[in-house]
Parts: sequence; C-alpha cells; structure tokens
Amino acid sequence: MPDAGFALFDSAIGRCGIVWSERGVAAVQLPEVRDAATRARIQKRFPAAREVDPPRAVQAAIDGIEALLRGEQSALEAIELDLTHIAPFQRRVYQAARAIPPGETLTYGAIAARLGAPDKARAVGRALGRNPFAILVPCHRVLAANGKLGGFSANGGAATKLRLLSLEGAHAAAPPALFEGDGRLGFDPKRAIQTLRTADPTLARVIDRVGPFELELKKTSSMFAMLSEAIVYQQLNGRAAATIYGRVCALFPHARQGPTPQQLLRATDAKLRGAGLSRAKLLALRDLARRTATGELPSLAEARDLDDATLVERLTQVRGIGRWTVEMLLIFRLARPDVLPVDDFGIRKGFAVAFRKRALPKPRDLAKYGARWAPYRTVASWYLWRAAAF
Repeated sequence: MPDAGFALFDSAIGRCGIVWSERGVAAVQLPEVRDAATRARIQKRFPAAREVDPPRAVQAAIDGIEALLRGEQSALEAIELDLTHIAPFQRRVYQAARAIPPGETLTYGAIAARLGAPDKARAVGRALGRNPFAILVPCHRVLAANGKLGGFSANGGAATKLRLLSLEGAHAAAPPALFEGDGRLGFDPKRAIQTLRTADPTLARVIDRVGPFELELKKTSSMFAMLSEAIVYQQLNGRAAATIYGRVCALFPHARQGPTPQQLLRATDAKLRGAGLSRAKLLALRDLARRTATGELPSLAEARDLDDATLVERLTQVRGIGRWTVEMLLIFRLARPDVLPVDDFGIRKGFAVAFRKRALPKPRDLAKYGARWAPYRTVASWYLWRAAAF
C-alpha cells in the first residue's frame, strides 16, 4: 500500500471516506454535509495523505462496508487496521467491539466486563468516542445502560447511530430502547379523563358524547423523516401532499425510510422541483437537512429528554417549521400529555361548538380557559377535534 492515501466512496448513508497506510486502514470517515467537508476532516487529521485510487486491499474494505450498509451480510472483522497510534486499552476495546455481529448490540458495561474490567464502562465509552475506524470498529453497536442509544461522535450524532443500527436490523436491547414507549401513551388515559371531568363539566359532556379516548400515534424512523413530511404536507390537501411526498421519496429508491439529510442536500434543485415541491418548501427542506446533518436538531431519542417548550424553541428555528407543526409532533409522535394547540382551527371550532359560542375563541382566550385542563390538555384537544364534527 502507499504510505498514506485516502479516497471517498458512496454508501447507503452518503459519501464516506477511507484512509490507509502501509500497515492497513488508518481511518473511516462517515459523511459530512458535503464532500468538501469530508475531505477537509480527513486532511486535517492526515495532512500527508493524498487522494488516490485505493489499492486492492482497501477496495475490498470499501466493498465490504458498502455491502454492510446495504443491509447485506458482510464480514469486516478481518480487515487489517493501522493501530500504530492506538493505546493498548483502546485496542482491546476495539477488538471486543469488532466481535459484535451485525444486527446485535452490547452495552458499554458489557464490553468492560468482557475485558475483565467491569468498573471501566466510562473508559470504554471514551475509547469508542475516539474510534477512528467507524463501521470497521462498529461502535454504533454499543449502547448505554438499559439499552439506551447513548452518544455518537460522528456527524448527525445519535441519528446517524440509529440509522446504522436500522440498516443492520439491530435487535436485542436496541429497538425498544431507542424510543422507550414508542407507539404507546406515556400517561393513563382513564386518569386523564377523570381529571378533565372533574375540572370541566362542559367538557365532560363532550367526553360522554364522543366516547373513549382513541388517540392514534404515528411512528416514523427519525425526526428528519417526520419534519420533512410535515413540510411537504403544509397547505395542501392530503391526496396532493401524499403524491408529492411519494415522488420525493421515489427520487431516492435505495433509501428505504425516505431520503437522508445528506441525500437531499446533494440532490439538485431541478430534481426536487420536478417532484412537485414549491420553491418555499424546497428551501425549507434544505434548511431542515442542513440542520439535521450538522447535529443542530435533536433526534427522536434525544427529544424524549427535552421538555415541550425547549422542543418548540429548537425545532421552530428550521425554515418552514412553526409552532403548530411542533405541537402536532408533540401530540401524535411523542404522546406528550399536556399540549393545547390554540392556533389550530379544528380545536377552536370544537371549543365554539362544545361551549355554544357564535364566534371562534381567540387563541389567548382559549389558552386562558384551557389552563384548567392541565396536565392533560392533549386529551382535551383530542375531544375538541371530535366536537368540531358535531
């Protein structure tokens, strides 16, 4: 092999980079937002490396990585690594991580126990946080205690880690831990309804007329997937929006769960506009993709640890994402119990019907009255939506 070289290559998660020396693969760089940024990261860490065609052994490593990220069986543990500048403890951690088969996971504590140092879970985490051999040393398969996702130093953070696990079909502790309680309410609806009945006799009559609380929660693969779909659907009827969103997804046939931020950023304006996107929505999607790729936005897993106000503040920084869109996410994806979208027409209409008002309430008046429904304003909102159809 040449003394120091690097190359970029395509994969299911975007354009990756690989660096090699005469001793083996020296690093794998996961995709940045643009190829130039990926090259810059490589050249900062390996200033002597030249971009050249990979030799046969490195090409075999590239082929193996590409196959793995396509969801195929691919053995990467035999690929030779350049461990010259890797400390002994890190080497042992990396060796243990390479022994985890695709589709399986271990915790930091389990790795530490395998090394005969059960009190070194934090040290294992630090070693994997400095891992220069992404994919080849599969640190994405190592989770925090109780199967929680944990950190990930690559571009995109935990979202990238989740994407890699999804591509591999990781099981064991991973799926339930990625979004604990996913698809289920995080509160007791019977208790919520009883609280609302006691707090508001008028709403109690609506509850009696509508019947059981049946909020249907939505599942999505990522925050990016949900918000990008929300942007496309804005100000369109359901059928037209579904058609356009389907066309956008069809532009990326190998992305099984919709386009990734990197794919969307690389797509040309003409290609995206050709799918039916307006210029405003195109700009909004690009802003969303850029902020997601740079780690500015929380993943769905991270969102579970943020309060409602913080999520509204962070997500409304994205062009085209307003408070209402985030409130829908809080209700229908995160199952937050105390959300009242006072700007929503259906809720305002439902209030007017239920409380026999001639005019729709102003948002501030609805917010003031709705304070009595806390901490279950989500449930009250659902009943007001149903009341609008009376």
